[in-house]
Amino acid sequence: MISRNRTPSRYVYYGLHLYFSGLSLRKASERLSQMYKRNHVSIWNWIQKYRPQKLKASRRRILEYIVDETMLKVGSEYIWLWVAIEPANRQILALSISKERNMFVAERYLSNLIKVHGKHPVSTDGGTWYPMACQFLKLDHHIHSSYEKSVIERTMQYIKDRTESFDDYFPCRVKNCKLKHVHNWLRLFIDYHNREIKHVN
Repeated sequence: MISRNRTPSRYVYYGLHLYFSGLSLRKASERLSQMYKRNHVSIWNWIQKYRPQKLKASRRRILEYIVDETMLKVGSEYIWLWVAIEPANRQILALSISKERNMFVAERYLSNLIKVHGKHPVSTDGGTWYPMACQFLKLDHHIHSSYEKSVIERTMQYIKDRTESFDDYFPCRVKNCKLKHVHNWLRLFIDYHNREIKHVN
């Protein structure tokens, strides 16, 4: 990782770890500053610049995809966040964002998912856009069990809890933003989440 102010990478990673462990940007910077002086803006900038070389997901056998979507705010507009996790190890297999929520977006998301991880049954909350997308892609589809619902809801809530450190939305002052900064944040989130889950398991 290259930082403009040349903060040693161990402090950058520790600052990111503090933030994704649940601290706000300001609290994370206060904790980090006990070892290396940096403010909350520095941690925000690290989040925007960080790009994992490759998303880290374990190669364990995938039983199925638990898929859901939720709405997030970016600047003055709303976007849809699509999430797929694996129930056995609870790792996030894919995250994507879109400005619309329909069968075509769901199909594209699932298609990209199976390109990486192969075809597996899909569990959803029953949104009308999923059954048709699964049928087109020849994927088995069923409604969440109570366990599947619990797992995906906890993951979604964790993501939304983290965005609350951005005042419940991703700041954006650019008109017709391409959402690059949101993609960067999500890639970092997946990388951190999957590493932490792997250590717990």
